[in-house]
Formats: sequence, structure tokens, C-alpha cells
Amino acid sequence: MTPEDRFEVRAAVRQAVSVSIATGLYGISFGALSVVAGLDLAQTMVLSLLLFSGGSQFALIGVVASGGTSGAAITTAGLLGLRNTLYGAQLSPLLALHGWRRVLAAHLTIDESTAVATAQKSRAALRAGFWWTGIGIFVVWNLLTLVGALAGDAMGDPKAWGLDAAAGAAFLALLWPRLASRVMQLTAALAVVVAVALLPFVPPGIPVLAAGAVAIVIGQVARQPRQPVTVTEYVPDGAANVPQDGGGEQTPGSSDPDEPGDVGRPGGPSDRTEEP
Repeated sequence: MTPEDRFEVRAAVRQAVSVSIATGLYGISFGALSVVAGLDLAQTMVLSLLLFSGGSQFALIGVVASGGTSGAAITTAGLLGLRNTLYGAQLSPLLALHGWRRVLAAHLTIDESTAVATAQKSRAALRAGFWWTGIGIFVVWNLLTLVGALAGDAMGDPKAWGLDAAAGAAFLALLWPRLASRVMQLTAALAVVVAVALLPFVPPGIPVLAAGAVAIVIGQVARQPRQPVTVTEYVPDGAANVPQDGGGEQTPGSSDPDEPGDVGRPGGPSDRTEEP
């Protein structure tokens, strides 16, 4: 490994450690909100260890907290987790792993580990960034999830503290910064309208799935490439005979930057007759 490679690896490790600490702190919120939503300590820890996808975990406990069925909660979490499949397809040829390392890498493939890994320039730094970020977040997240779950369990009845709607609010807080474009904002607004409209008529959890389906359809339509628009260039009168690419005949007095011209007419053809 060259000195430059070692420098890039150390930089990737520093970045991974900072990301792991910043992201892992959310584990406290998840642990507390999971218990508030109705899961016990063991269920919370098993969910965090096996699922290990922050957005999907918050979505799952959000559906559970709203009274949704386990099937609706699992489906919602699964739909959000599909993005990790795309990350895996991107990272697989870069990491080039086999055997149990490949299985472990699949479990650690999340937003943050993918972002840190793909930001590196060398293969060694990419691998260091992926492993340090994935393992770092896994350890910090689950340790702080345990702390949060113990704290939430000590609170007792969540309704006495007004925390029965906290899971949904926490997921909204995670989603809000991602609504950067007008299309995302309109998609989210329409999904909310669909979910609220279905609340009186369908079992709990179904409105969330319906809203997700609406968002997926709108997202696919918005991504379709637009047909190219042909623009007819306006050509002023008298300029039709001027060649555009330097080819063909030139009219007297036309400009060609490759040919020297007379004084006062830079680039124009000379009117003088060549001496034999």
C-alpha cells in the first residue's frame, strides 16, 4: 500500500467514525419509541439487530403505534428497505467479497455505509470506509437502542406522558429534510391526502400502504424521460448563405478566423490578385 493509499484509508476511517457516532445516537430515540409503540425490550432489540435499517425500523413502529397489523408494518418496512438492494448491487463489484464476508456486508449495507464507501477514491479506502461505517453504526446504534429501550420501559404508560404519537412524529422528522424538490413535496402531500381519506374506511395500517403505493407510482412517472423538443433556430435575413461549420463557399466579406484578411476586415478574404 502506497503512502497516498494509507492517507486515504485513514481519512476514510475518520469519516466513518464520525458518521457512526452521529447516526448511532438516533438509536436512543428508536429504542424509547419502540417500547412506547408497544414492543417489549426483547422485541425491540431483536428488531434492531436483525433489521438494522433506521428508516424501516421507524416506519415499522410507526405503523404499530397507529394500531396497524403486523403484516402492514412488515410490508411498510420492507418497501422502505428495498433501496438497500440497489446499494448492494452498486457495492458488490466494488467490494468483491465472497463467503461469510459477503453475507455480513449485505447486512451492513445501509445509506451511510454506502455513502462513505462510494465517496472514496481508492479500493482500499472504499473497503475501509464501508466496514468501519457499517460495523461502527451497528455497534453504536444497537447499544444506544438498548439504552433507549430501558429508558422507555421505565416510563410506564406512554399515554400518561403524551408519547403515544411520538413514533409517527419521529418518522416525519426523518422524512422532512428529504422533501427538497417540488415533486417530492407534492408527492408527499398527495400521499397524506390518500392516507387520511382512507382512515375511516379501512383497517389500521392499510392507509400507509396505499399512500406508499401512490408515492411509488408518482415517482416512476416523474422519472420517465421527456421527449426531446426540436427547436428551429432563427436565421436572420441575408445570413442564409453563411456556412455554419466552415464548409462550402463563402460570400465576399464573410469571416473565417483561420484565414488572414485585409486591414480593417479581419478574417475576410483578400481582394488582391496573387502574383504568379
